[in-house]
Order: sequence, then structure tokens, then C-alpha cells
Amino acid sequence: MMPFALALQFLTRLPVRLRRAPSPQESAESLLWYPLVGVVLGALLLLANELLAGVDASLRAALLLALWVWLSGGLHLDGLADTVDAWVGGYGDRERTLAIMKDPACGPMGVLALFFCLLLKYCALVLLLQHQYWSLLLITPWLGRCLLPLLLLTTPYVRAGGLGESLTNDIPRLRLQLVLLLNTALLLCFGMAGLLALLVAAILTWYWRRLLIKRLGGTTGDTAGALLEIAECGVLVIAAVLLI
Repeated sequence: MMPFALALQFLTRLPVRLRRAPSPQESAESLLWYPLVGVVLGALLLLANELLAGVDASLRAALLLALWVWLSGGLHLDGLADTVDAWVGGYGDRERTLAIMKDPACGPMGVLALFFCLLLKYCALVLLLQHQYWSLLLITPWLGRCLLPLLLLTTPYVRAGGLGESLTNDIPRLRLQLVLLLNTALLLCFGMAGLLALLVAAILTWYWRRLLIKRLGGTTGDTAGALLEIAECGVLVIAAVLLI
């Protein structure tokens, strides 16, 4: 199935080879499969956690986080770094912010954002693993990859010629809404952990979208990636604080 293979290839480092170039419609339909890619990533993290069951929680958290970053190819961390650099260096100016975001170089503020994001994720993972809240290893990447299509569905894409523009031009809106509703219902099946994750993600997405509209008038691929990392970090930290 081309849309799923395309989503898997784009969002992970898993060895997926496409037999042909996808059509614009297939590229847009790949958004429908982003949540399932999150489930695949979460399942791999759960499997790795099981294989490392005898390892101390601190080392296990580090290994799982390293695997998490490797599986995603650091794609969204790059978006976070670019967004933070642009947000600080843009001085509130839309065009300057977009120009800095497009620069592939990573400035000091971007490096600091990556450091604190990974540090907070690691510390939260240590606590969650110590108290056996393993379901967060599945919930967090799953929910994070629901937020990407949600943001593109509800927010104008502002970078002409960007990757997200080709996705949003033919976005299957009704089917995507149904997919997101289904995934929300499934996440609620995880009880308090699922409900808490959804609430945290909803608040962060609402606030982040508000900031994007005010500064840029919409979103870009980098700011969508930044949302995913902010939400994943927020879910893990709040879960570690409130569930333990």
C-alpha cells in the first residue's frame, strides 16, 4: 500500500523501498497513516523495553531514547532546533523567522532546545520505567504522530513550495478527521495514562497553533516537527509528575 509505505519511509529509518514515485494524491493520503506509524514505533520501543528488562532503569531509559531518536531519524528534533533558532532570531518578524528556519545551520538556541528536550525525556523515562508505566512508550509516539496531520488539517501551510504544501493541497479532510477520531477513542482505552496524554497534547497543540498563527500566519514542516517533540516531551514529563 503506497500511502502507508510512504508514511513509514518519511517518518522512520526503517528500510522501506518504494517501487515507483508516489502521486500527489498518494502523498496526501499518507497523512492518514501517520498514527499507525506511531503505533509501529511505539511497538518497537515496547519490544526493546522487554528485551532490556534486566537492565537498570537509568541505562534502559538512555538506550530506549537513543533507539527512539534513531528510529525517527531525528527528523522532528531538526524541526525543533530550526524553529527555536528562527523564533529567537526572528525578533517577531514573519519573513525573518521563515528565512532563519530555512537555514540548515543549527544555532546555539537550537542546540539548547535539543539538549533540554532530550534531557527532560530521559529523566521522565527513568521515572516511568521505574514505576512500570510502560504504556507511555506506545502512547507517546503514537499520539505525537497524530498531531502532525491534525496541525496540517487545521492550520494554513505558509511556506510556498515546501514539503507540507504538497501534502495539504490534496488532503483527504473527511477521512483524516475520522482517522483522528478513531485514534483518539483508541488512546482513551489506555485509561488514565491515555486521557492524561490526550489532555496535555490538546493544550500544547492549541497553544502552539495560536503562537504560529500570530507569528507566521500558519505552520511549516519545521514547526509541525517542533510540535511533535514539544508534545512528546510534555506528555512524558507530566505523566512522570502526576502518575507517580
